[in-house]
Amino acid sequence: MNKYIVLFVVVLFTACQGNSDKRADETLPTENLQAKNLLQGIWLESETNTPVMRIIGDTIYYPGLENIPIHFKINQDTFSTYGSELNHYQIEQQTETSFWFHSFTDHVVKLFKSENLQDSLSFTRKPIMPIPTYSENTQKDSVVFYKGTRYRAYVYINPSKMRVLKTIYSAERISMEKVYYDNVIHICIYEGRKELFSSDITKKMFKEVIPLDFLDQVILSDINFMGIDQNGYHYQAIVSIPESAVYNLIDLTIDFDQKLNITAAK
Repeated sequence: MNKYIVLFVVVLFTACQGNSDKRADETLPTENLQAKNLLQGIWLESETNTPVMRIIGDTIYYPGLENIPIHFKINQDTFSTYGSELNHYQIEQQTETSFWFHSFTDHVVKLFKSENLQDSLSFTRKPIMPIPTYSENTQKDSVVFYKGTRYRAYVYINPSKMRVLKTIYSAERISMEKVYYDNVIHICIYEGRKELFSSDITKKMFKEVIPLDFLDQVILSDINFMGIDQNGYHYQAIVSIPESAVYNLIDLTIDFDQKLNITAAK
């Protein structure tokens, strides 16, 4: 059975009982365009005067290069954001200069509209810079003896341009999204100078052993060589949600006919 290892609770679930299935939005009434127009501009947190979000059209922009813009709607008294998850927030109060709503913890977020042009400097329209999990290629080399024969097992971790989105929550309990680079990891085995096996490994290869909704959120963090026995050469892959302690282990076995077998770790 596929087991998830969770070292601490991270907030990865939809706000206010929001459903990540966007079909749930079909039951909402017609969008309130007047309320959307009132939201145009830059909004600050009422106690700290900190810029929280900038709204242009139907898009929310957040401070920081790593936070990607997301789409939003207002239906009656519900403020909905559309990222990798669909989140709903109940509106408490809205005027031309104030916007109050309930976060997923039922905390009332109180924002007011900025009149200071300098606040626009907190928001960037530059291309989003994904966060790499490895900044450069990394090589790991293992030497092992089996039945008198010497083998070398290599692991090459290569940062890729494949993007993974992660939903996070700001101090005001508003859903935001960060974007990360995934890795492609190359494994190979040699007996002396003879190459016995060589292959690139990506997280897409694990779709039969990891639920797709979890697979979309994780990166291929690492692969470790575990040893050789009568069944073949053993590696173990780690897929994890970026910047969290939530991860899953995948066993990779290469038999002596050079066939790769992928199973969930037990």
